[in-house]
Amino acid sequence: MRYVIIGAGAIGSTVAAQLQLAGIPVVLLARGEHGAAIRENGLRYLRPSGTRQVRVPVAEHPGEVTLTGDDVLVLATKSQQTEQALQEWAWRPAGEGVAADLPVLSLQNGLENERAALRRFGTVFGASVWLPCTYLTPGEVSAEGAEKPGILWLGGYPAGADDPRLHAIAEDLGTADFAVQLVPDLIRWKAGKLLGNVGNAVDALYGERAGWVMDELRAEARRVFAAAGIAVADLVRESEVDVSVATIAEIPGRSRGGSSTWQSLARGTGSAEGDFLNGEIVLLGRLHGVPTPLNEALQRRIALAAEHGAAPGSADLAELRTPGRTPVLVSAGELARELESAEPPILLDVRWVLGDPHGHQDYLDGHIPGAVYVDLHTELAAPPTLAEGRHPLPEPADLQAAARRWGVREGSRVVAYDSNGNLAAARAWWLLRWAGVADVRLLDGGLDAWQGPLETGFGRTPEPGDVVLKPGNLPVLTIDEAAALPSAGVLLDARAGERYRGEQEPIDPRAGHIPGALSAPTGENLGPDRRFRPAAELAERFRALGAGDGPVGVYCGSGVTAAHQIAALAIAGIDAALYPGSWSQWSNQPDRPVERSVET
Repeated sequence: MRYVIIGAGAIGSTVAAQLQLAGIPVVLLARGEHGAAIRENGLRYLRPSGTRQVRVPVAEHPGEVTLTGDDVLVLATKSQQTEQALQEWAWRPAGEGVAADLPVLSLQNGLENERAALRRFGTVFGASVWLPCTYLTPGEVSAEGAEKPGILWLGGYPAGADDPRLHAIAEDLGTADFAVQLVPDLIRWKAGKLLGNVGNAVDALYGERAGWVMDELRAEARRVFAAAGIAVADLVRESEVDVSVATIAEIPGRSRGGSSTWQSLARGTGSAEGDFLNGEIVLLGRLHGVPTPLNEALQRRIALAAEHGAAPGSADLAELRTPGRTPVLVSAGELARELESAEPPILLDVRWVLGDPHGHQDYLDGHIPGAVYVDLHTELAAPPTLAEGRHPLPEPADLQAAARRWGVREGSRVVAYDSNGNLAAARAWWLLRWAGVADVRLLDGGLDAWQGPLETGFGRTPEPGDVVLKPGNLPVLTIDEAAALPSAGVLLDARAGERYRGEQEPIDPRAGHIPGALSAPTGENLGPDRRFRPAAELAERFRALGAGDGPVGVYCGSGVTAAHQIAALAIAGIDAALYPGSWSQWSNQPDRPVERSVET
């Protein structure tokens, strides 16, 4: 077979070079200065092991290539150029037929290319491509993979891996020194790769892949995939190929710039593939009713940056730090659909009410099928002390062990609920978000909103998770910071008004509130149906208290219902910090002043 590679960017040129070096027939479609340089001098091909000048056969236009029935067309263009390439090639003569009779192999990111090819070509193969390579200078490409230039998980589209031609292609690519694995469920593997590719725009725009951005981009993508019924492969865990063979290695005298999107900005091409990476998530989200605000923002920003000729890394990452990025709530109907998906969320039942020790029995009497019981006292808090309060934050190692017991894995989506308007479940929501789990939501309305069947008894024992928690992703206040906040911003007291005013104090040793704090009872976050009030109403409520114009902090009795207040603030688009010790810590420190008030 001869491989006709359409697109001479980093991937196309690398594959062409490797095939040529292996003695496998190839022709590379390369236009402009890049094509002219290769035609005249060969391709300057850089690897960690050394540099070679590879004489790859080059054509500038489809008319220069006489196709035969033994050819394979390889799509290696950017996704935004796929449609034009398919139009140019599909109906060209090929032996006794046309090119559309030939197999076409897509070596492109995203989910759209194979689908577009299938409109014209009867045999479509695709790949999930892990190939670190760089094209910035005409006539020159570097492939930075250490032991192998890259990994290709190959499959038929939409599914299957039995076609003899696919096996022959895999053998040729293996001969060309790529690590190759045949997969029968290509879409699942491409979705797994897309989870990483949604960060290409971050790398291109801001010069770094900030962890919180990547976590939230992937969280949006996972919610979309679940709604669309698309399962997602874990490329590292499921690969039969050791992915370390394509670890990026240094090429002497060269520094790797960044992703393929970064390279598009660096070359000033005027377009980038964001519409088919972040835009793919946006499209699926719109089709299936799942919000994707962060992917939408990045799709827009990378498109405008490419159009205006912005340099890589020239944008300010702080522009993405807008509050309320990840949805706080999930409706009962949406949750029911997600539970039927290929990757259902982890369900946490956090039944707890102050003074009621029967939360676990309530769980046994009836819970949403598949939910795991979470004990607030022992799993969402450290033991109480006078110095730290009634519900100190748990030690990170203890919280991680609990999360793994609940079945939380890297990339898991989590939904928490209780039977009291999420006043307790919000503690799990806050803790996991604080600890770096990007996709944690509350079932709006709690158990009362659930219309599906209930399960009784102990339920299933989840498969232990592997999540690695990284605390510090949400802000907290020390006791001194809480004391100082009213002079610089707003400190909200989420307890009932009578406790704030000091009219009664049923639990802690002193009545009243932290000087300068404002009363904002948690119960007012909810409507009569125990669902959160609309975002506009919550925003109006908190803005009237001065929240949003400066730093905002929240405390309550022991740091539990304050998390509910922070959830409500997030719905309203306002970031806030939690004072974990809250009144139970403050009131036990005799040197801390106390205010009482008749104001509400």
